[in-house]
Amino acid sequence: MAALDPSRMRLAVVGGTGPQGRGLGTRFAAAGLAVAIGSRDPERAAAAADEVTELAGRLADDAGTGAVKVEAGANADVVADADIVVVAVPWSGHAETLGELAPLLADKVVVDCVNPLGFDDRGPYPVVVAEGSAAQQAQRLLPGSRVVAAFHHVSAVLLLDPEVRGIDTDVLVLGDDREVADQVIALAGTVPGMRGLFAGRLRNAGQVEALAANLIAINRRYKAHAGIRVTDV
Repeated sequence: MAALDPSRMRLAVVGGTGPQGRGLGTRFAAAGLAVAIGSRDPERAAAAADEVTELAGRLADDAGTGAVKVEAGANADVVADADIVVVAVPWSGHAETLGELAPLLADKVVVDCVNPLGFDDRGPYPVVVAEGSAAQQAQRLLPGSRVVAAFHHVSAVLLLDPEVRGIDTDVLVLGDDREVADQVIALAGTVPGMRGLFAGRLRNAGQVEALAANLIAINRRYKAHAGIRVTDV
């Protein structure tokens, strides 16, 4: 696989109408990637794409990266022409959505950023996934795809705030294909302030996904939008 060139990269966000999907789409579009927002409802996708276009345009104007136009469509339509597909659906719809899209995702890089969490009156907690993690479930459902786990701990609030120019966080990237993992590390690096780091094979994704529950607890306690920084690297 050739080195990642943001000016030539086509990226689709499945579940792109949610906060995380819109936020990641905004930052990647501002960095110059061709972004398409997908949803089961094309009208919702179009509305989200208009918002992402406006926010990314403001960031791109400040950075001098040029005009931004974010596309939209049904999930199946936007993934068909994508080089990289980011999965940002709710955990409750993860298996069903990927099962439906599996034929279209063959031979594509799939970046799963889903955190399998539950919530009760005591706060957030990780739920048990039979495969071990959302990313491993994705790999089981998508045997023909190149699955990478990443972007689990990035605050959607910060991603969607055009006054926040840089996203000061490390992105833990996990995958069994090191070449593809390096592509996703490079993808993270297109966002100012963000750094991608290889954090192990896909079998280690469970604890990374579960850590989101701790960050949510931190954010609630300290009224923050905490991220992750790895020292001495």
